[in-house]
Amino acid sequence: MQGLLKFSNAVDRFNTWINKYVIWLILGATLISAINALVRKIFNTSSNAFLEVQWYLFAASFLLASCYTLLQNEHVKIDVVYSRFNRHTQNKIDIFGFALFMLPLCTAIMWFGVPFFWKGLMTSEMSSNAGGLIRWPVYAMIPLGFGLLWLQGVSELIKRIAFHQGLIPDPTLKEGEKSAEEELAEEIRKLAEAKAQSSQA
Repeated sequence: MQGLLKFSNAVDRFNTWINKYVIWLILGATLISAINALVRKIFNTSSNAFLEVQWYLFAASFLLASCYTLLQNEHVKIDVVYSRFNRHTQNKIDIFGFALFMLPLCTAIMWFGVPFFWKGLMTSEMSSNAGGLIRWPVYAMIPLGFGLLWLQGVSELIKRIAFHQGLIPDPTLKEGEKSAEEELAEEIRKLAEAKAQSSQA
């Protein structure tokens, strides 16, 4: 398990490193959008290339950042149900979800995404819009993004199993963040102190 945890840490560091740069794609899309608007207003001209590169950058940022979102435990969950269970039950749900749903889904998308990208690359497929861009760079984001997400899913599965075995602390807690139990204890303490102060008054 220690070897798997080292692999998990390496994946976490790699995806964190990648996503330090992915954020700049959002800035790029914003600047291109602004420049396109200025050129259209001032010179009364534009190109579909401006529009397409914006959604290329947005697609890349969305797909490449999904692994970091998972690392930070920020993906959408059905918290109404999930939050009712204790942490160990939640951990079992996570293990079940990663192993039976997320990793197979990512594998399937990569399985179909790689040939889709390769066909676009080999045929030099172009956008059907006038002045549009070549398509294979954005097609590449599908297997790449889901490949990174698959790696992070494996990392999270390893951490959940290690937590279940008592080898590591809760991997869903961010540094300095209190667990639900700690927050409840803190709230009870505050209520007790407030009651004691009001009784002394």
